[in-house]
Amino acid sequence: MDIRRVSFAHPDAVALNDRVQREYAVRYGDEGDVTPLEPAMFEPPSGLYLIVYDDLGTPLSTGGWRAQDANAEGYTDGDAEVKRMYVVPEARRRGLSRLVLAALEDDARTAGRTRMVLETGVRLPEAIALYVSSGYQLCARFGPYRFDELSRCYAKPLVTAAVPGPTTAPATTTPATTAPGPDARRGTATR
Repeated sequence: MDIRRVSFAHPDAVALNDRVQREYAVRYGDEGDVTPLEPAMFEPPSGLYLIVYDDLGTPLSTGGWRAQDANAEGYTDGDAEVKRMYVVPEARRRGLSRLVLAALEDDARTAGRTRMVLETGVRLPEAIALYVSSGYQLCARFGPYRFDELSRCYAKPLVTAAVPGPTTAPATTTPATTAPGPDARRGTATR
């Protein structure tokens, strides 16, 4: 498998987006996702768009994130919103969504985003299962579907909590020739 950073306007991205839109339309009986998306939204450092290709160069999976900050649609400062996660039917159940999601989370974290958010719907139970099993939890609704009863919004913190360093023993008198142990130099570690 080959994961490539591409533009949201790349022909393969457009073709996969068309496929996911058709799937949304079938599952929801409407025109698909009406969220306005522009290629610039997925350009670093405020976004990323990925496609997974097989060894023959066939595009199999896609996904992206775009930066969001506090606004009237319910986002909060530091959000990175997952968009257009999709795997073609013939490549499903191979772990491609999980691979793309992890890469998006890593990139958003590196870009300084503090929370990954996404909107999906009750008619995409396999998507909900992926997100829940990846550590996402239901959150306050946001975005264009925040008032839709079929919509579900999920979030996952991207910042890692500080891991406490070793406990410091009370000071004792030590000969001057004794070097401090490795814990004395390490201090507080973070993950």
